[in-house]
Amino acid sequence: MDSLRSVAQTASHPVGPPKTFLTWAQFRERLAVFDNPGRSIYGVPRGGMIAAGFLRNAENVTTPDKADLILDDIIDSGRTRCRYAAQYPTTPFAALVDKIGADKELGWVVFPWEAQQAEDSPHDAVERLLQFIGEDIRRPGLADTPQRVCKALAEMTTGYKDDPAAILSRTFPDAADEMVVLSGVQFFSLCEHHLLPFEGTATVGYVPTQRVVGISKLARLVHCYARRLQVQERMTREIADAIMQHLQPLGCGVIIRARHLCMACRGIREKNTEMITSATLGLFRDDAKARAEFLSLAHAG
Repeated sequence: MDSLRSVAQTASHPVGPPKTFLTWAQFRERLAVFDNPGRSIYGVPRGGMIAAGFLRNAENVTTPDKADLILDDIIDSGRTRCRYAAQYPTTPFAALVDKIGADKELGWVVFPWEAQQAEDSPHDAVERLLQFIGEDIRRPGLADTPQRVCKALAEMTTGYKDDPAAILSRTFPDAADEMVVLSGVQFFSLCEHHLLPFEGTATVGYVPTQRVVGISKLARLVHCYARRLQVQERMTREIADAIMQHLQPLGCGVIIRARHLCMACRGIREKNTEMITSATLGLFRDDAKARAEFLSLAHAG
């Protein structure tokens, strides 16, 4: 069977990630693997049910307990498969597109029956969320909210398109061997647990080895990782790791101070708390004097 990644048409979404369009021919080719005489297949609502409806040889059954295969259109996070596995542990589960397995490199997959509405599908998801909280999506104030939400989310996650290696690729020869510290880099990010913002400042420092990078690139590196779904601890370490990998300094350090809306507006509702995380590598971790100097400069900034 052809790889979907190599044969499918890919188009750029105006505000989101690229989409991979599955053609009818590719859909039928993938479905044929499961469409065998004597087989009974249950299609998972909704996409799996559509796929099962195209079966020509296998029997399309209406309840999982009568099936020898449970079929879905796509395995994305794997939660649906786990749910059915818990209820029907002896019945195999499969999908036309498996993003945990063979199709793990794919992004947003558009099935043939979705092609004409591909641009609307994320907007539909926002509408369903608004209905979930009890809103009337027909009232004037919400008329363009789904489009605005999708556009804002795409804008706040542009870091997935940024390449840390490219950001730090242009360096300049310099005999500097003293510590370089950039403080007060303001950022906004989204907590990956609740999709709520957290915002703060980052301090980034390193000791160069004969080459330095423009200070704007350090700020861009912070934004590269901030504009992704994040947890602050990982973001701090990712910035430090990127500096060590691509600049190869004697050492580096990163300190991030941030306030999290997931704590301020829900849950414990602590509005004045600030989370501080740090990562020190190389000289900054191994040499107490270098670490103390960095912490002093970071505090002064």
